[in-house]
Amino acid sequence: MADALLTVEHLSKSYGEKILFHDMSFGINQGQKTALIARNGTGKSTLLSILTGRQIPDEGKITFRNNMRVAYLPQNPQMPSDQLLSDYIFASENKYVKTVSAYEKALYDIEREPTKQHETALQNAMNQMDAAQAWDYENRIKEILFRLDIKELDKPLGHFSGGERKKIALSKVLIDDTDMLILDEPTNHLDISMIEWLEGFLAKQNLSILMVTHDRYFLDHVCGDIIELENGAIYHYKGNYNYYVTKKEERVANEKAEVEKAKNLYRTELDWMRRMPQARGTKSRARIDAFYELEEKAHRRFNERKAELSVKTERIGGKILEMYNVTKSIGGRSLVNDFSYVCKKGDKIGVVGPNGAGKTTFLNMIAGQLRPDSGRIITGQTIQFGYYTQNGLEEKGDRRCIEIIRDVAEVIKLRDGKELTATQFLRHFGFDDTTQYNYYSNLSGGERRRLYLLKVLIANPNFLILDEPTNDLDIYTLEILERFLLSYQGCLIIVSHDRSFMDNLVDHLFVFEGDGRVRDFPGNYTQYLQKRNAEQRSEQQQRKAEKPQYERKKNTTKPTYKQQQEYKALTEELQRLEAEKKDLEQKLSDGSGAAVDDIAQWSQRIGEVIAHIDEKELRWLELDEIIGG
Repeated sequence: MADALLTVEHLSKSYGEKILFHDMSFGINQGQKTALIARNGTGKSTLLSILTGRQIPDEGKITFRNNMRVAYLPQNPQMPSDQLLSDYIFASENKYVKTVSAYEKALYDIEREPTKQHETALQNAMNQMDAAQAWDYENRIKEILFRLDIKELDKPLGHFSGGERKKIALSKVLIDDTDMLILDEPTNHLDISMIEWLEGFLAKQNLSILMVTHDRYFLDHVCGDIIELENGAIYHYKGNYNYYVTKKEERVANEKAEVEKAKNLYRTELDWMRRMPQARGTKSRARIDAFYELEEKAHRRFNERKAELSVKTERIGGKILEMYNVTKSIGGRSLVNDFSYVCKKGDKIGVVGPNGAGKTTFLNMIAGQLRPDSGRIITGQTIQFGYYTQNGLEEKGDRRCIEIIRDVAEVIKLRDGKELTATQFLRHFGFDDTTQYNYYSNLSGGERRRLYLLKVLIANPNFLILDEPTNDLDIYTLEILERFLLSYQGCLIIVSHDRSFMDNLVDHLFVFEGDGRVRDFPGNYTQYLQKRNAEQRSEQQQRKAEKPQYERKKNTTKPTYKQQQEYKALTEELQRLEAEKKDLEQKLSDGSGAAVDDIAQWSQRIGEVIAHIDEKELRWLELDEIIGG
């Protein structure tokens, strides 16, 4: 691995009798963007923590290239509550960050107190910016903070919520000019527009990435390699998520065939072991050692793909949920204005919009926990809501998982007339027998949220309201939940920032567009995004066409022949790049049957194409102002 930035050799880690991984080896090369996939509780975050020196492995060696700069985003960042946000973000050894930090401080000082001394300090800071050519870096920092909606730089970190702190920590690792990013669930607490921006930002960066994420679209758009941690071992896949799913199924099928052969041979060897006399020679000892290896292989178990669960829901009458002219404001800000909708049987509705736009308030009104300012919400007599909120499960006293679920129902009825016990239901969603009898206080944050979700589902409601149900779920559990909801016969309203999850489940959207506007869109999120982008392009063209003549002639600089030729060439080049991007996205989306090298090449190329588009669009806009303005 001549180009390896990170080399991991024979790494092992266990807690008591639980082995997380054993004799693990892999590497990350220059420019390689890799996703780490594993089930919750199998050691993903522990592995990242070991790589960054925060934990110590039991065995093994980790080697970074000399003088390599690494930035780490943990799943739950810890930061001093009394430190100012600005001090936290700009605490860096990066010379550009230091220069920009000094400039921003000089600006703040002169705005607060315009003295001669502060004027001199500002001039010195500007000279330093010029000398370091740091103005582009300042724009980079401002873009990152703007895109992640990070404000109030003069406030202490204790002022911000946990979700806001995760975004602050993300902004810090993006601002630092590093060779490698190690990211643990970077999309948590981001709204969809932030996730889409982060995708483009990371795809065009010339750095190496190792990240854990449950967001399948994000994974596909950023990463060209996948490492899977399963049963303590590492498996490498060079391609996108669909490619990984296909190749994993092939791998598991081959391993099952090998285990089946081992089982047949094990029966023969077990009979020999039972008949073998006590006095054994050298050859016999070798055969005995081989027997124990064979025994371990023959008894290997696989994490089987869960079968579809089709639950029986209570009958829904003719009237389900009706909303007429619903209006709601909080703190003088309009969240929902004059919204009307009548639910139909089998409705599966996605709710999308920026953080703070009013989505949770909207769900609370539907569930009857909050009254609208005006308008009516009418719920049918047969409707039984199941409401999963972001607040989590509140349990009085310390009780076992199985007891919490059995309080709601001992069994869940399936559509084919069969029944599933509470134990079987928990097992289906990844709670093994040991975890089921664990106390609630011993569960991780992700396990508590998953238990809460199952408590809502096992009540068998005929109208589900789910507010961010995908947070803290691994990809495997996410797919199980997805299949469960696809076969669900009741009505469903989901708020989620997971675009793949939404696309696979919903048939139309409520889009919170701001200022109380809620748009009912017939389609999934990808279809909405295509429609929105087309509308924005049309609006831009319309505004340009309607611009008054005197405004269009305001720029008196006549374009040169060279500028006109450059403008024409850039227009054609951008059209070609957009077409290539669309083609690459289609290839990657349908790439399960493609060659490994082709998928890797497409993944690398789409990042280059996005970077070219961003770069050329800036120049095109400049020329458009001169030529068309």
